[in-house]
Amino acid sequence: MKRLNISSYKKQNTAAHRSQGPEARGLSFERLSESPPYLLVWLLTSVSCLFILASCAAPKHAETPSYKGLTLNEALAQYRTISSINGVLGLEYEKNDTVMSGDASLSASRDKLSLRIYYLGFLQGEVYEENGIIRSKPKLDKNKSALLVEGLKSSLFWWNIRDYETVETAASYELRNANRKVIIDKESLLPLEQTIYFENGDRLIISYTVPSRVAPEDGKEIPNDSPLGWYQSQIKMQLKNYVVRVNVKSYSVTR
Repeated sequence: MKRLNISSYKKQNTAAHRSQGPEARGLSFERLSESPPYLLVWLLTSVSCLFILASCAAPKHAETPSYKGLTLNEALAQYRTISSINGVLGLEYEKNDTVMSGDASLSASRDKLSLRIYYLGFLQGEVYEENGIIRSKPKLDKNKSALLVEGLKSSLFWWNIRDYETVETAASYELRNANRKVIIDKESLLPLEQTIYFENGDRLIISYTVPSRVAPEDGKEIPNDSPLGWYQSQIKMQLKNYVVRVNVKSYSVTR
């Protein structure tokens, strides 16, 4: 095998390069200084404009709702007019080191839920619940059923909590009863976190982020003074070592 002497090659190449004139080596500072004056002016002006544009570019901030003039009870009264919710979801299911993802179409009301799960456009599973009775294809174990049925319904209909007491802090409201706790942001009147306590001691923890506007239907937008015009588009549900992340891609309600 022939070996290439890198050091001798570098010396030869460097000597050859030095033997060449400035024209062969490319554009040098001396040649640039000999260029017509208008070229230098054009270059300096272009660089100055780039610096000005970069300094003037303001960072974009995510839009968030504010309903400081609305009381908690007024907001809850509006939320409770919702009878059903429809949406398109991106789902990511994680257990230990295994992650599965897909899309889903959802239709849910206070006593019913229909969830159809797709992967690469093909139907992979269906879950139906009515008055506490769950049917699924394929059959789900207890933990998956709790996450998909109890988790999704409770996360969407978070205001359906009864016999609760309210604890107020500087930034939030906390609604709690014997088996449920909901934390609501004071300014946006949207949920931040929810905990559901099961009789066997397990806890289902739901967290929310990324407020998004509800898209107008038939050209009609929800009034700006109503919190119904917003929803949380990122939801994380965790039960034991099971985690489901939900990306709400579309959201609509029926009242």
